[in-house]
Amino acid sequence: MKFSKIILLLFFCLFLEFQSSAQKIQWASKIISVSSEYSDPLLGNEYKAIHALGRPSKYPKFTNSPSSWQSLTPDNPTGEYIIVGFDTIQNVKQVAIFENFGAGSIVKIDALDENNKIYTLKELPNGYAKSNGQITYINLTRLTSFKVRAIKIAFNSNRVNGFSQIDAIAISESDIPIEESIKLQDEPNATYFKENMGSAINSIHNEICPVVSPDGKKLYFTRWKHPDNLGKDKNQDIWFSKLKDDKSWSKAELFSRPINNEENNAVCGISLNGKTILLNNVYGKDGKMEKGVSVSYLLRTGDFSFPKPLQILNFKNKSEFSEYTLAPNGKVLLMTTEMKDSYGGKDIYVSFLRTDDKWTEPKNIGNKVNTGESESTPFIAPDGVTMYFSSSGHVGYGSNDIFLSRRLDDSWVNWSTPENLGPIINTPQWDGYFSVAAQGDYAYFSSVENSIGAEDIYRIKIPPKIKPLTLIQFSGNIYNDETKEIIEGKILVKSISNNDSLYLEFDPYNGNFEFMWPTKFPFTVEVKSKGFISKVERFNFTKEASYKSINKNFNLLPLRLDKQYNLPIINFEQSKFELLPDSFDELNNIVNILKENVDYGILLEGHTDNQGDWNENLKLSLNRVESVRDYLVMKGISKGRIQIKGWGGIKPLKSNMTENRRKLNRRVEFTLFAL
Repeated sequence: MKFSKIILLLFFCLFLEFQSSAQKIQWASKIISVSSEYSDPLLGNEYKAIHALGRPSKYPKFTNSPSSWQSLTPDNPTGEYIIVGFDTIQNVKQVAIFENFGAGSIVKIDALDENNKIYTLKELPNGYAKSNGQITYINLTRLTSFKVRAIKIAFNSNRVNGFSQIDAIAISESDIPIEESIKLQDEPNATYFKENMGSAINSIHNEICPVVSPDGKKLYFTRWKHPDNLGKDKNQDIWFSKLKDDKSWSKAELFSRPINNEENNAVCGISLNGKTILLNNVYGKDGKMEKGVSVSYLLRTGDFSFPKPLQILNFKNKSEFSEYTLAPNGKVLLMTTEMKDSYGGKDIYVSFLRTDDKWTEPKNIGNKVNTGESESTPFIAPDGVTMYFSSSGHVGYGSNDIFLSRRLDDSWVNWSTPENLGPIINTPQWDGYFSVAAQGDYAYFSSVENSIGAEDIYRIKIPPKIKPLTLIQFSGNIYNDETKEIIEGKILVKSISNNDSLYLEFDPYNGNFEFMWPTKFPFTVEVKSKGFISKVERFNFTKEASYKSINKNFNLLPLRLDKQYNLPIINFEQSKFELLPDSFDELNNIVNILKENVDYGILLEGHTDNQGDWNENLKLSLNRVESVRDYLVMKGISKGRIQIKGWGGIKPLKSNMTENRRKLNRRVEFTLFAL
């Protein structure tokens, strides 16, 4: 099947760019005072003063928007005002006021200095507005002689009919128009192809919500009103297509029951191993659906289990619609819902998996991403850092555009400023449902532009600027080191540079274990199996520039009493006995063994090479095992369970003729015994 192609040859690809640091621009960051705010019992925070903060939401298409400040009434005879503050004080040469709707009611703009002294910057005459929505500039002939901490804008609401709205307020010390800092700028020499996925996947009906499996070999999507859908109403059902050896996609197939039923069905996400799917709605045994999200697991029969609802504490949704996406570690859920603290319409919220298998109360991820408009279709890329979502509340090209934002820390509520994905992907119409495979080569999304029927599914080769972080794919098995048999186990992957982690339970029946990890972050892999000595290894792939697949097996030694084991990664500086931090992972394994087997004791034996004084080596070997014992005690192991012995250099494993062989003789060994 050949894809039909919309070939867009562009000499300029548009992205959100920001001016160099030579132009210092600040957007209002706090509301100091406001005369009134619009209020409606059926609304949440729409039209509140907070929407005058930050970058504009509707530029360059000025229009009535809940993502802007609007006064309580359209014709207050005493006038209205708003005072906004900025993160840092600065001298000002320019003020920009984004009058989103009902422009023309501003009468005066004042600046407040550090001492709250008021300076009038400009008074505006009646009739100054050239259109119903515009950027109103105050350009000064020179920098203010004082540093500005706040701007006050006064309004005469009788100057215009109806409401007036303010979307954003900015100050600058430059002559360069503030508008230039948010324009969709030109990036030269970019040529990309947006491909319609063709008749194997698209039809004259609606195809939406594409979700590609992390390995890029299976595409799930939702089809609406198709005659083969279940039930008389032909509601939304899940379909899927497989990538064939020739890189074309197979003809889409309808997903079987119970995943599909007579109600609306959609896949929201797929686990890294493809054996767990996240599904929209809560499935009732009677076939009815409720708001929420469910999960289904691949059974040994090859079928998927009946969907199990995720229990999210205090989950409420005033909207008819919601979408969900699960982070690669399976412990973080992002969702769109409309709650009491939503900025407007649906916002993106985050929830965390608790130890009791319930999910925390959803938390709003903040107004860097969420706006007074509705946000929708969030998707966390397999890197666990990059989020794509759809919104009409950020600077864009059409009704809803697709944006990306990157997670900045482990809180999941601190995100980078959203970036528009550009005009190849975004159109003047509605665009959303952006999904990316782990390789980061292609993205899949829904659009109505030049579709076969209604909405269609497209793919695009991802420009480097909007790619997720580069990943490595790790796969392998866990072996009994003595019998070479594959054994069950548990795998914990932990970032060395932050708190990100990933937990896997390995069942040989299901094939290799598999996980993906951003190359940007070095990590450790801890492998455990009952009755075996755990193993921890460190990995660093920061020099890898492209996606890489790695096969790595782990061999575990059976845990036996009265058998001597070597601790290979217990490191000391030359002639010293202080433990180095890279020894802690190995020692923590010993701690875990002793905590899990309270009737075991441990004998620690220290060895050196034969270089230097015999007595000094004996003392050094004893000091080193004492350091190991002290670490175990610090971690909660009773000192009475630990025996130590220093041998100096009298028990070498290898000859001491070369340094490489001497390294093997400098070691700590342990033996477990019954108490």
